[in-house]
Amino acid sequence: MASVSNFALRLPPSLMEDVKALSAQDSVSINQFVVQAVAERVAMLRDRGYLAQRAARAVPGAMSRVLEKAGSDIAIPGDELPGELPLRSS
Repeated sequence: MASVSNFALRLPPSLMEDVKALSAQDSVSINQFVVQAVAERVAMLRDRGYLAQRAARAVPGAMSRVLEKAGSDIAIPGDELPGELPLRSS
């Protein structure tokens, strides 16, 4: 079994009432609810850092070069979306 750490958490009464209500609504313990909430926040912050690193490596104009190789915007018959304005045809 993985090691588990204990941490005394002090929440304002109004926030604790919300946590109790939401954890009961999800049929999970308060502990499980708090662990999941913390895990979601950590994942979001890690993703934000990862995306910032990727953005820093971006080369301005590189996507335009990729799109130029992708072809034209001429519609292929049967490729239209319902209600969409048709693209110019060949």
